[in-house]
Amino acid sequence: MKILAATDGSKHGRWAIEWLAKMPFAVQPVVRVLHVVDMASVRAPFMIQPMIVGTERYIQSEVKRMETAAKSTKKESEGLLSRLGLSGTVTIDRGGVAATIMKHAQRGVGLLSIGCRGLDALDRFMLGSISNHAIHHAPCSVLVVKEDPRPVRHVVLGIDGSSASDKAVKFLIRYVNPTPDGPDHEPIMVTVTHTAPYFKYPEVKETGKTLVQRYGAKLAKSGFRVHESLKLGKPADDILTVAKQDKADLIVTGAKGLGAIRRVLLGSVSTRVVQHAHCGVLVVR
Repeated sequence: MKILAATDGSKHGRWAIEWLAKMPFAVQPVVRVLHVVDMASVRAPFMIQPMIVGTERYIQSEVKRMETAAKSTKKESEGLLSRLGLSGTVTIDRGGVAATIMKHAQRGVGLLSIGCRGLDALDRFMLGSISNHAIHHAPCSVLVVKEDPRPVRHVVLGIDGSSASDKAVKFLIRYVNPTPDGPDHEPIMVTVTHTAPYFKYPEVKETGKTLVQRYGAKLAKSGFRVHESLKLGKPADDILTVAKQDKADLIVTGAKGLGAIRRVLLGSVSTRVVQHAHCGVLVVR
């Protein structure tokens, strides 16, 4: 699988690369690290007005600083790839940050790894807003990194029975090694969680139970340890609660879910989960 890792030189950008070495991929991925230099961002809104004395010198100084920072980030990222044993390259491109990342994500990329935060506003690479944009518009799956990398031993999988949930399960089965190397050599635990709405019909709960069992059976057959969790309430809140209680290393969810009639909207659920999760979130598309 080809992976695109977006970095801005911040610790969150570095984590987006480091997490790829901790993820238990079945086959080692090929990584392309991308750093975007947005020259247009140098012109703050007030600079749209006619040029005033000193403005051009400020702009030139900022451009030079950004170019220097880009070279430094490229060198650091190349060294990081080498230390982590990851196969890949580092690319510098110019343009609007979000649009440039999306452009590169369309080039046969299966996964985009990005930090949830970045450098401050002066550096014009705000990974927080970019990561939110990515989970809605990226043509591939998105891994939003929120903390220092650590081994992935416990995954919480949020499902609703939609095609997006099917894709999330297929991603785990196809790309994740259920028994990665480690001190205990135990299979990865996947908590399959589904939240049913507060309806008084027993059929709703039974349908949810069947969904959890069906997805759990597929994962167990592939070698994962499985725990089933059926809740009544709000999907995003329940996913976050389960992940916190189980001290999950990663949350996995589909990019979109069932329609409004079924009241389970994984699209909005994934957004809330990404915003409030304590751990990394993989949104599968």
